This record gives sequence, structure tokens and C-alpha cells, in this order.
Amino acid sequence: MRASRASAGLTPLLWLCLALGAAAVPARAQDGLRTEGDVARAEGLYAAEVPVGSQTGEAREAGYARALARVLEKLSGDAGVVNRPGVAQELRNARNYVDSYDFRQDQGVGATGATTFRTMLVVRFKPEAVDGMVAALGLPVWPQPRPKPVLWLAIDDGSGPRLLTTAQVNAARSVLDRAQERGFRLGLPAGAAAEQAAVGAIWRNDPAAVARASARYSPPMQLIGKLYRNGPGWTADWTFVDAGRVLATRTVDEADARRAIASGADVAADALVQRYAKAPPSEPAGTYRLVFTGLRSAEDYLRLSAALQRMPVVRGIVPARADGDRVEFDLELLTGVSGFNRMLGPDAPVVAVEGATAEYRIR
Repeated sequence: MRASRASAGLTPLLWLCLALGAAAVPARAQDGLRTEGDVARAEGLYAAEVPVGSQTGEAREAGYARALARVLEKLSGDAGVVNRPGVAQELRNARNYVDSYDFRQDQGVGATGATTFRTMLVVRFKPEAVDGMVAALGLPVWPQPRPKPVLWLAIDDGSGPRLLTTAQVNAARSVLDRAQERGFRLGLPAGAAAEQAAVGAIWRNDPAAVARASARYSPPMQLIGKLYRNGPGWTADWTFVDAGRVLATRTVDEADARRAIASGADVAADALVQRYAKAPPSEPAGTYRLVFTGLRSAEDYLRLSAALQRMPVVRGIVPARADGDRVEFDLELLTGVSGFNRMLGPDAPVVAVEGATAEYRIR
């Protein structure tokens, strides 16, 4: 009875702090920022938004790289995608993938009740260009459509566990936002009386009972969590279930309740990616002999060498032969010749010779 009654009231301080911490509304127009009625948002897998300190070109360029990293995280589902070979190097060329961008200023309320302002850079990238880069680097791809697991979270702030439902969506904002950053969405139970009874199953770690309570929702996936006080901080115990099978469990300790709640999205994403994400087909990594023709001067040779060194799929360069306007390199390639070809954009200093497998001509 206590769980059901508390869920309906939502008066405890924790719920209020969670809701206030997640609140953010557009501010009035300032310096060309998009605002209420015309709000720029990152929608879809190929868009992302990041906070920036200003609207200067330098801040925007840095923001492009961080936004592209988030897009790659969504496409792959890998939170550590920037640590994969070639990714950090290609993030320096993020501007080449940008389709359009906007700025937005958010006005929010901090935990202390003070008004806060934050400028956001919203970047939309070219899907085909990003897909080419993902394939060239051999990054895993989490295919679409993606599932929308149901979040069954019980919170006990000292007055008994309560179920987080659609009526408390603001309190769930940190985990919902983190899920979108990882490239998927989470749903919340409606909060019917029968669902409120699932609090007991959550607290005694009975995922089968929670799965039965979740049977009305699709797909049959549940992110089950319980959040409780642990000294001055918070502990979240997470279990991710797919079609009745437990795929992951994790315990997270945080000083801030919102961070502890947000961690559930990482538990679900890591489990889903491990099961469903696959690397695109490509040639194996190794050393390949590539031929370049049309070199007319030492300047051409230096330009070619510099371009090869900048390509993230090229891990090593060894000159093999030179004859007249022709030079051959043994290149250590991350995803073979096909990956090399995918990285040749319109501004590349070489173009593939038609009908040849690994021969290129200087522009």
C-alpha cells in the first residue's frame, strides 16, 4: 500500500529535485539563437547537440567534433567508439561531414533553484558521408529499427520504494536522455494498480515477475532497476532482460541520484549492442600494395605522402618502388583497399583509375 500511495502523490524531496534538475525551457531570442516556437533539436541518428561556450568559429569547430563523436556513438551503440582505431583522427575532419547547424539557448533551473543558461550547438551530418566513414573504419553498426525497452525503476529515498511511471517523466529525464545519446529510446509503464505491485518484484530481484507485469508492452525487453540511499550517496542495481533472458546486471554507486538513474541506459545499451551490433563486411586489415601515377614533381610526392598520412584507415606507409611519374607504396590499411576507397572524398588529391584494382592518379 505504501508504494502505491507514494507513487500517486509525488511530494518527496527527491522527486522534486529530480524534476527541477531536468527542467529546461528555451530562452528568448538572443544573437540569432533559435528559441521557443522555432527550437532547433537534434533529431535522428545523424544529428547531435553539444554545449558550447560561445558562437565563435573556434567553439563551433570543436563542437563539430564532439557532435560527430556522439553520432558515431549512436550509430554503433559503442560508448567508447572514439577509442577505436582511426576515429579520433577523423574527428578532426568533422566539418567535412556537416550538413547544417544551429545554435539554441536553454534556460533551466539548477538544483539550488537558480536560473541557468546554456548555449547548445545542434549539428546535422550527411548520412551517406558518415556511413562511408563508418564502413571505412570498420566500426560496428547497430541496425534499425531499434527496440524500445520498458524501464521498471523503483526508487526508495527513505519513505518506501515507489515505481517510476509516465506520470513522473521529468524524474526519468536523465536516463531517457542518456538512452537517446546511446541511440535508442526507453518507455515507462503507465502506472496502473497491477503495475504498482511490481515494486515488490523489483525489490526482491525477481525479473520473471517484472516480465509478466510488462507483458502488455512491446518489445519483451525490460530494464529493471532499484535506486536507494547508500550513506551520503545513491546505489542503483540494474538488470536487463530480453525475452525472459537476463543479459546484464550491474551495480552503480553515485553521489548524485540523477547520474545513478542515467547509468541504466548504459547497462541496456551495452547489452543490446553486444547482442545485435555487427561490423560491416570489409577486407581484412593488412598491408596492401597501392600504385600512384601522374607525379610530376617532388611537390606532388610530398602532397601525396601528406594526404596518406592524414587518412585514418592508413596505419603505416612504406615506399616500395618509384619509376618516372609512378610510385608504389605498401600501405598498412585498417579495412583493406575498399576502406581506403571509401575515404577518398571529392577533395582527395588522388582518384581511382577506372578498371584498376589498386591504382590511383594524382589530380
